[in-house]
Amino acid sequence: MKIEGECAPRFAAVREAFAANFAAGREVGASFAASVDGRLVVDLWGGFADAAGTRPWERDTILNVWSVTKAMTSLCAHVLVDRGLLDLDAPVAEYWPEFAAAGKESLPIRHLLTHQAGLAAIRAPLPRDAFYDWSCMTTAIAAEAPWWEPGSASGYHALTFGFLVGEVVRRITGRTLGTFLREEVTAPLGADFHIGLPEGDDARVAEMIPPTATETAAAGSQAQIDPESMLGKLMRNPLVTPPMANLPAWRRAEVPAANGHGNARSVVRVLSALACGGTLDGQRLIGAETIARAIEPQWTGRDLVLNIPMCWALGFMRSSPVLALGPNPRAFGHGGWGGSLGIADPDGRVAWAYVMNKMSPGTTGDWRAAGMLAALYAAR
Repeated sequence: MKIEGECAPRFAAVREAFAANFAAGREVGASFAASVDGRLVVDLWGGFADAAGTRPWERDTILNVWSVTKAMTSLCAHVLVDRGLLDLDAPVAEYWPEFAAAGKESLPIRHLLTHQAGLAAIRAPLPRDAFYDWSCMTTAIAAEAPWWEPGSASGYHALTFGFLVGEVVRRITGRTLGTFLREEVTAPLGADFHIGLPEGDDARVAEMIPPTATETAAAGSQAQIDPESMLGKLMRNPLVTPPMANLPAWRRAEVPAANGHGNARSVVRVLSALACGGTLDGQRLIGAETIARAIEPQWTGRDLVLNIPMCWALGFMRSSPVLALGPNPRAFGHGGWGGSLGIADPDGRVAWAYVMNKMSPGTTGDWRAAGMLAALYAAR
């Protein structure tokens, strides 16, 4: 398999680790990028953008990165915090009055970002295409009663997270989350990342490839979702499946928890700014003090939805003994369904991202990026 792209000589082992995944049959198409001190030092891609192996993965190939999107959505909220437009301790209802229903009148903004709001799933049956109807989703969420006492526990809001945070952003700015991200973050940085993909970009989107039945069976219990669990409930109403990512309707919609489209380079471009104090190439996104507050651990314990120990900051996953995001303890970012990762390390001033179209089974436990990560820091 020919590996394309650029890699600074001292990071040659990163290229070797990236190539090894293809040689072992673990990849169809993928990209990996990393920056140090805001400078791109690794930018690699290879393989195919489709399951049939007819479309080579190109430099500008992008794909759905699932929950890596949450890092971008969280950043938008913290940009508003930095500008004094959003108070994390204020009630959500102060910005979104309808949210006060079902006893949520005092629920603070910070609980949305820490997955502590108790709104991981929706009880009322929703139409199959509800994800494509912003008003439908936000109206249902505003009417929902929490599944647990807000603030008492954390449970991954896998899909509702984006509508919750996105609606607050919309109420404050008058812009959709995707528009705000484009105008205030990605366009100023020149980052090729989108929430709500223009039709003209469809030709360069890689096909998402779900795990096979054999791969799922081999993964055992961690790949099985109990339909009566909270994870099962949130994945069924409305139904979300990997093939949805290949539909034009999914690409056009704004699902700010799960349908961001980009590649490793574009994710690193944004996270480089966060790893370097909030400013990159003279473009200030956010202040260093705001970043420091945003990544302070808010909840450490067993996640009620994922059923694994997690360390949550304000919208970001934090590195922990169970989920190591690098050698430095303040590393933060987000992973995505199937294996994608986007991480910023403010102590090392490093950012790195790995995205691929062959999804691993289950919601956790993909280690394909481990070799690249180890090689990156060994050369650092």
